[in-house]
Parts: sequence; C-alpha cells; structure tokens
Amino acid sequence: MNMDVKTEKSSTGFTPEINLEKLHKMAAEVILLGKFILRLLNSALVFGTDVLARFLGSHLVRRHFHLMLSALVLFGPVLSFWVSRYSIFANSNHYLYRKFLKSTWGWTCIFTASFMLLLSLSACHSPSRLLRHLSRIGVVGLLWWGCRSLLTLLEDATGHCYEPMIPDQDIQGTGSSLQPLLLLHADQTKASCLRDGMVWRGYEVSQDVLIICLCCLLLVEEMSVFGLYLAQAKTLQRSHDAPLRFIFLLCVVLLGVWIFLLLCLLAHFPKFPSQHLGGALGYLGWRGLYQGWYRLTPSWGCPGLPGEGLITTTDKDTQTQ
Repeated sequence: MNMDVKTEKSSTGFTPEINLEKLHKMAAEVILLGKFILRLLNSALVFGTDVLARFLGSHLVRRHFHLMLSALVLFGPVLSFWVSRYSIFANSNHYLYRKFLKSTWGWTCIFTASFMLLLSLSACHSPSRLLRHLSRIGVVGLLWWGCRSLLTLLEDATGHCYEPMIPDQDIQGTGSSLQPLLLLHADQTKASCLRDGMVWRGYEVSQDVLIICLCCLLLVEEMSVFGLYLAQAKTLQRSHDAPLRFIFLLCVVLLGVWIFLLLCLLAHFPKFPSQHLGGALGYLGWRGLYQGWYRLTPSWGCPGLPGEGLITTTDKDTQTQ
C-alpha cells in the first residue's frame, strides 16, 4: 500500500517541481554572479577611462605631444642598431602591417567618428553641431587624399623603373659575386613597376609615416576633451555613459597601436629622409587644421575645436587648450 502511495506521488509530478525550484535557484545565482562581474568590469572601465582622460587632457600632453612625436620620428631610426633583423616585426608581410598599416585612416576614421558621435549626442542633441564636429574627420580625410595623390604624382614624375638583369653565369663565370645590371623602363609608374617585380628608384616621401603621425595627433586632439566632458557629466549627474567610455578606451588602444607601428617602421625599415619628410608633412597638416583653421569662430565654414559648443569650459580650461 505504501509503495503504491509513493508511486502515485511520483507520478503526480512532485519531482519535476523540485527540479524546477533547483533550476530557478541556479539561474538566480548565475544572474547574481553576472551582475557582480558586470559591476566589476564597469568599475574597472570607469577607473581606467577616468585616469586616461585625465592624462590625455593634461597640460603636458596637450602642449607637448607633438614634440614627443617629432622626437620619435627624428631619433627612431637609431633603434635600427639594436633591433634584430630576425624579429617577427622585421617582416614587411607581418599581419600587423597588412591589416593595420594599409588601412590606417580607415581604422582611425571609424573609431574617432564613433567617439565624436556618441560624445556629441551625450552632450548636446543638436544635429547641426553634430554634423559640424563630424566634418573635422571629413576635412582630415580630404587632406590625406590630397596629400597621397600629390605625393604619388611627384614620385612618378621624379623616379625611374629598373629591371634587374642577372648576368649569365656561363659567360661571366663569377655570376653570384657580380651586382645585378639595371635596365631602364620608361613610361612606368611606381605602382606598376613594383607590381611587376621591378625596382623603383627616385625621391619619395613616406606616406605611411605621414598618415600615422597625422592620425596620432588627430586622436589626441579629439580625446583630450573627454576629461572635461566627464567633469561636466558628474556635475549634471549624468550616467549611463558606458558605451562612450568603451569607445574612448578603444581609441586609446588604437593610439597605442599607431605609436607601436611607427616605432616598428622607424626601427626595422629606416628610410632617410623619406620618413622624416612624411612626419613633417603630417605635423604641418595637424598644425594648419587644429592650431590654425579650427581655432576660428565656429560656423559652417569652420568646424571649430573639439568639444566647442558641447562642453562648458572655464577660463582656466580655455587657456589650457
């Protein structure tokens, strides 16, 4: 009789109810653990971005970052005496060069425009101001396109294409010890010459160093106002800025990647004075835009400086800028 009662109870579904309770408890524990991890990650994100924003917005960085970058371009090739030619970064086909160096402006444009978009939407919901600030990216993009086109034309006009001609070892006898002969090819551009496996010789300006220096200066200028935004958001008791902080952190990481790539280029592939000319042109482009044109009165003919019209600054902050 007792056995029948137990069998009847088990068949009525008490056991599944107990299992469901256990599942609910386990789900609640997982949710609590997930919330704890998210709070921990959010605290780390807030702390890290606060420190980085304070550093990038400091007087030292805003006033002297271009000098540090100039010194890096000038004296970076000296590192070639200490680096190993067997290093993985001495290979021009390395993944880092293929995926980042060839699309430097693309990565910078995506990350910086995303940061400017979120910052403008968080600080002010004005579409006109949003477009005006985003236009700074478009102006730098046009500058880079113009410089690249002009430098390509100059290189094609001043350089020459040569085809290596290895002497016949049967005739020369000492074929491996002789230098290859070079046969001039007329009506060849630099791109077509290198694509055909030939040698291009002429005057050139390093476009890689130019765009890396320009992107580094651009990133520092645009991110330097984030500390002022955080101070204003704290005063106005704004929250829910995790996406903006995350994009800011990605921009800082991208800045570190560009500086590392610049060091690799200068140390493993030194080219004098090509790289120095590229760095100088990048500096002049930044100087003409952020230290010249953008300092005029903001209008549809001038995008204005980063944060202008979005962040309320004091006189002390204005002097620092």
